[in-house]
Amino acid sequence: MKIICIGRNYGEHAKELGNEIPEDPVIFMKPDTAILKKGSDFYIPEFSDDVHYELEVVLKISKGGKYIQKDNAGKHYEEIGLGIDFTARDLQSKLKNKGLPWELAKGFDGSAVLSDFVSKESYDLQNLNFSLTKNNEQVQNGNTKDMIFSFDDIIAFASQYFTLRVGDLIFTGTPKGVGKVSENDLLEAFLEEQKLFSLKIQ
Repeated sequence: MKIICIGRNYGEHAKELGNEIPEDPVIFMKPDTAILKKGSDFYIPEFSDDVHYELEVVLKISKGGKYIQKDNAGKHYEEIGLGIDFTARDLQSKLKNKGLPWELAKGFDGSAVLSDFVSKESYDLQNLNFSLTKNNEQVQNGNTKDMIFSFDDIIAFASQYFTLRVGDLIFTGTPKGVGKVSENDLLEAFLEEQKLFSLKIQ
């Protein structure tokens, strides 16, 4: 199982980090060891003093494929969820400044938080609200209508390079409002009005 992640997929988030709006999806990967075990707290790693939350809608691939056409992409996933792409922002900045890959800042153990998955049939995927609160204060509020690349765009693009397999996960990008976590913070994620997970920071 692989975790494909899309960077800079919401224009306002790209702007808040000083990045250009991409012409094609920006892709990076996380190993399966990045998944935080369900029910576990997130522990800030010793190598970073600036870990940021990034809430994202996550797709679970239910039908494998290669060179998937955009018109058929919707047939390749049946469930969606929410996830946090934890990012060691200080480490990422150092790596980017040296022209090096981001994996150390993005793929460390526990850096991929996942909710339970729900059927996509219950939602309007082109107009889907999702949000994150930190200590009961909303910090991120996104809607999929603001994505630069849609779910189907992402699947079609990624499958040109990677064969998608059942169980693969795709983190589809984060809206503006990313920020630092500190010890004892409580993060809660909502899909529309439904809370999908809560997470304590240690």
